[in-house]
Amino acid sequence: MYFFGKYNHQMDAKGRLRIPCKLKSTLGSDFIVSRGVGGCLFIFAPDKIEEIQRKLASIPFGDKQNQKTARTFFASIDQPEEDNQGRFILDPSLRKFADIKKGVVFVGVGNRIELWSEERWNEYNNLDNPEAFDEAFVDLEKYGV
Repeated sequence: MYFFGKYNHQMDAKGRLRIPCKLKSTLGSDFIVSRGVGGCLFIFAPDKIEEIQRKLASIPFGDKQNQKTARTFFASIDQPEEDNQGRFILDPSLRKFADIKKGVVFVGVGNRIELWSEERWNEYNNLDNPEAFDEAFVDLEKYGV
């Protein structure tokens, strides 16, 4: 299972969103939303969150810093329920964390979907310039890409 593409959407006045069809068909309906990295939110399928949980379970109890990170991550998780129109309410604390007010961008990033406020995405994603994209892509060589 993998996700790709970028989709602009709007959150309604009640804080409801609908995951784009192309992403939703792969994701399914039992998804979770958590705090992400870089000011976005992560959306995971249940099998991916189980994989993450297994890996984080190996953190020794005495590793205070990484235990704190795991606690913060798991405490931020919400498993929203969709209404009969396929919309879900984005938890207010997650909305605040990602600074989402109205415009949002869903980004497929391989094993997860990222949810960004439109403003934050536009600030973060400065790769519209071909030279900037080339420079960023070169750095991926260390991962064998």
